[in-house]
Amino acid sequence: MSESLIAYVNGEFLPMESATVHIEDRGFQFADGIYEVVACFNGFFLDIEPHLERLDRSCREINIILPMSQAALSDLVQEVYKRNPFRNAMIYIQITRGASARTHLPPPGLVPTVVITSRQLPIPPDTKVAQGASAITLQDIRWKRCDIKSIALLASVLGKQEAASRGAEEAIWLDEQGHALEGCSTNIFATIGDTLVTHPLDHQVLGGITRSMALKAAKACNIPVEERAWRLDEPGLSECMMSSTTNAIMPITLVNGQAVGDGLPGPMAMQLRSWMLADMEAMQA
Repeated sequence: MSESLIAYVNGEFLPMESATVHIEDRGFQFADGIYEVVACFNGFFLDIEPHLERLDRSCREINIILPMSQAALSDLVQEVYKRNPFRNAMIYIQITRGASARTHLPPPGLVPTVVITSRQLPIPPDTKVAQGASAITLQDIRWKRCDIKSIALLASVLGKQEAASRGAEEAIWLDEQGHALEGCSTNIFATIGDTLVTHPLDHQVLGGITRSMALKAAKACNIPVEERAWRLDEPGLSECMMSSTTNAIMPITLVNGQAVGDGLPGPMAMQLRSWMLADMEAMQA
């Protein structure tokens, strides 16, 4: 399949096998860059504006100036989608500070590197949703600016490897007090009593676009919502769930090998998932 894929690299649309960046690109040398992932369903881009706004914010937080407007970047994202064969796609946007001789202090005037690629959007099968996902917990070893969508994802790679080695799909980062922060590639929620609870946005948590959709859906349907620090062993916790571009809402039924609640996908997770998928379908109509 790779022979037919097209990538955008610094002003050119290129076959994937010949799409390259400089060996001294600061993304490769220092992980000096940011990224975004936008889902596209049958030509409809899910919340592309919030994604590009978050990308722009991440760039500003690390002092990279976007080399084009958000509107121009949106056009490029749509063009990459059109040039690739996937009906449902994940469009990756990666921006680094650019290429220069290897030195920690970047020289002035670097031109940012812009790469956009398209891949098949993986959609969890109904059997996985009915079963729920499993997770483990790990002490948070990441840097202290998780609100920036950095390409420096080594901690998350290690977390995913540890989860897989223990038969789980996700690892949930815990702070020093044992509060659940987020997953390696997901935001994390719990049902505690009748309330949907998730950690507030701060330097420890990335403001997920799907997280925002879930909170909006809950509030619109009069589900109480609390953004606060919480623990997996809190009294009254009956459900755990994760959100991401590929999962929408996915119930988590096992954590560290122990059942969450009754060990089955809970009603709030399934209702939120149903509402969110219905909203996505309505947007495509």
